[in-house]
Amino acid sequence: MCLAMPMKIQTIDGTSAACESGGLIQDIRIDFVPDAKPGDYVMVHAGFAIQKMTEKEAQENLELLEEMKDAL
Repeated sequence: MCLAMPMKIQTIDGTSAACESGGLIQDIRIDFVPDAKPGDYVMVHAGFAIQKMTEKEAQENLELLEEMKDAL
């Protein structure tokens, strides 16, 4: 099973962006979110941003993922 992960865009170069989450920096594609800009939060699945989200939505999602991890 694959999960999408909220990440914050740090920099953009064409259709690629460097994103951060939990101290991890990853290069992703932003083809599906053409209006993305640095500082935006995006939901990332399989190396692609699939939608923009608010900072509040990203934080809530990360908290839920932490709760799931802690339940294991």
